[in-house]
Amino acid sequence: MDLRPKIVVIGSLNMDLVVKALRAPGRGETVMGEEIHFIPGGKGANQAVGLARLGAETAMIGVVGSDAFGEDLMKALQKDGVNTSGVKVLPSEATGVASILLAEEDNSIVVVPGANARCLPEDLDRCEEKIAEADLVLLQLEIPLVTVEYAVKLARKHRKAVMLNPAPAQNLSQGLLSKVDYLTPNRSELALISGMSVESSIAQGIERLLDLGVSCCVTTLGAEGVAFREKGGSLANVSGHKVPVVDTTGAGDAFNAGLAFALAQKKSIREAVELAVQVSALAVTKFGAQGGMPTLDEVEEFFGGTKNEENWHFEQ
Repeated sequence: MDLRPKIVVIGSLNMDLVVKALRAPGRGETVMGEEIHFIPGGKGANQAVGLARLGAETAMIGVVGSDAFGEDLMKALQKDGVNTSGVKVLPSEATGVASILLAEEDNSIVVVPGANARCLPEDLDRCEEKIAEADLVLLQLEIPLVTVEYAVKLARKHRKAVMLNPAPAQNLSQGLLSKVDYLTPNRSELALISGMSVESSIAQGIERLLDLGVSCCVTTLGAEGVAFREKGGSLANVSGHKVPVVDTTGAGDAFNAGLAFALAQKKSIREAVELAVQVSALAVTKFGAQGGMPTLDEVEEFFGGTKNEENWHFEQ
């Protein structure tokens, strides 16, 4: 009997064109790059691979074009054991592409959605059985918002936990937020969605989202770690881990994969955040968003299988 958590990821599939340079160019400036790589990506696909590597039974729902990039993306998912039967192939559309610049231990990204923009509600109807069988449904915002809203509606219909990674940032309705069990914004996404200024405290932004109906808000703060709070609970923080940084591209996706994996296993939010922080830290020590996703064994070996409780800090 397979006791692995079942997770459906509904989202984007992109080919990442990754350029490495010593520094980012200024406005109107040209700089010489050091190397370029073509790497399978897209927030949805990255998180699906992250989940599969950790051991989840993972199904991907999305859209690619019938071009070489689309074929490569499907093969990459299948290689890691992701079920791709829910990925539609459109001959009339180009596969989504993300142009990524890596410089000075940071990244900047420009996404061209391509076929991802054709991921429509009717595609979810064809995959409703997958949603009905899942323990958790994981979403991002690189597909049309109407599709995200419909996915949440289907997940609620089947009483499944909903986790939304609200990236790239955009305004979200209270109707949608009130149906989200776990929202995972970064600092800038928290400010936009909550309507609070970036200068406002993280605590204020999180409280605002809980007031809007989110059941639990988990905010990633880069090197500063994570702040989170459940409705009815108090704010808690966990610090990050110091690791040698190779590529930060997939850090957020690794975090979301780790969090979703643990939550689908019915772990507490504290345990889930701790695992997610570890998965994210280990992911940035390797190159490539999907290539850097660690297995659960690698995470446990690297961190010694401990809960690293000294990293926990709680606020009343």
